[in-house]
Amino acid sequence: MKRILTALAVLTTSALPLSAETFSADVWADNWFEMRIDGTQVAEDSVPITTERSFNAESFSFEGERPFVIGLVAKDFKENDTGLEYIGTGRQQMGDGGVIVQIKDAAGQTVAVSNKDWQCLTIHTAPLDKSCEGSSDPVAGEGACAFNALDEPIGWDSAAFDASDWPQADVYTAAEVDPKMGYDQISWVDDADLIWGPDLEQSNTVLCRLTVE
Repeated sequence: MKRILTALAVLTTSALPLSAETFSADVWADNWFEMRIDGTQVAEDSVPITTERSFNAESFSFEGERPFVIGLVAKDFKENDTGLEYIGTGRQQMGDGGVIVQIKDAAGQTVAVSNKDWQCLTIHTAPLDKSCEGSSDPVAGEGACAFNALDEPIGWDSAAFDASDWPQADVYTAAEVDPKMGYDQISWVDDADLIWGPDLEQSNTVLCRLTVE
């Protein structure tokens, strides 16, 4: 009987879920981000996407059990589907994006950084023709101001999702992104890169994911 009870105890123990770890994260985004872990939101930029020039960094903690999927929604500010900002003023232009991420465990060890290993799908691209930027009357969906917009794929931020056909993240230098306000307040590890979709100006909303083993 003692042997049977011991065996049952081992089985019961092995069936228990692993303890969640506490992780700390730093994110800087131009202009806005939301982070999800296995489909559950753990952070959102404190400055609304409707705010022009919302350059800021966020530091926060979350719990997770490895392996887990990081799902990052990143958006650049745009007034409408033309992809432009400051419409009708002398500053009318396409905005440009960029995001950088680093995640560490409770011991301070880096477990994830934004780099080319991430996969990023652009779901809003505008304008499709950059000459829209100089239009005196830009109208979304017309002429040079055409755009492409997709819904978020169902379950894209979960482990079960097949992202094998998603492109790798595009990596940019700080000179290309020109990060401001908040970026320099974080001590970024050397391997953390600024990432985005294939075009800093035309890629307005990107979904980026990474599995942390």
